[in-house]
Amino acid sequence: MHESLLLFPFSTLVAMGIPPYVVFSWLATAIILCTALVVRRSLNIIPVGVQNFVEVLVEFGTNLTTSAMGDKHGMFFFPFVATLGIYILVGNFLGLIPGLEAPTSNVNTTVALALPVFFATHYYGIKTHKLSYIKHFLGPMRSLPALPLMILIFLIEIIGHIARPITLSVRLFGNMMAKHILIGVLLMLTPWVIPVAVLALGTLVSLLQAFVFMLLATLYLAGALEEAH
Repeated sequence: MHESLLLFPFSTLVAMGIPPYVVFSWLATAIILCTALVVRRSLNIIPVGVQNFVEVLVEFGTNLTTSAMGDKHGMFFFPFVATLGIYILVGNFLGLIPGLEAPTSNVNTTVALALPVFFATHYYGIKTHKLSYIKHFLGPMRSLPALPLMILIFLIEIIGHIARPITLSVRLFGNMMAKHILIGVLLMLTPWVIPVAVLALGTLVSLLQAFVFMLLATLYLAGALEEAH
């Protein structure tokens, strides 16, 4: 179904055996890179046009990360979190254009986005706390829980952390796939009034899902960096 909606030259790339989600992932990356180059070449003290939009995104991202992790850690992790958020946002918006497909509506893409968050969380947690990082998985230490309870809490925490990349990827994939199917069906079956309303709703969903992914990634990283209680 997806191949029939593709426009030239994207259909040509798909005919060569490249999956649609890879093709549109390249397109999203190209859009981001081109926008960055345009803004870089036309920087002004008083932002206008695209620069103004990009600065709004940057300010939003820095406020999100610094409010959760403090200025030092927030600015360090800002490029990582912002890159994820901007890519997801652009990828989501591609699905709103007739003939194109959101790369985030494929589970392979969303898993590829969620796994770096998972590995970065534990890498920097171990780097920051060394062996003390294990305390994050043992529950509240002040109450001195019995060994069986501590083991139970440890197992629950392990399962919860393993579930994080699954929930991150499935949430984004499910919402984008549902939006893609709904818009496609309504464009075929209903007048333009309803599809326009659905497109407006799709825009809201695209923004919201990018924000949720950024927020959860920030909270996971912040939780790994803070001291265990």
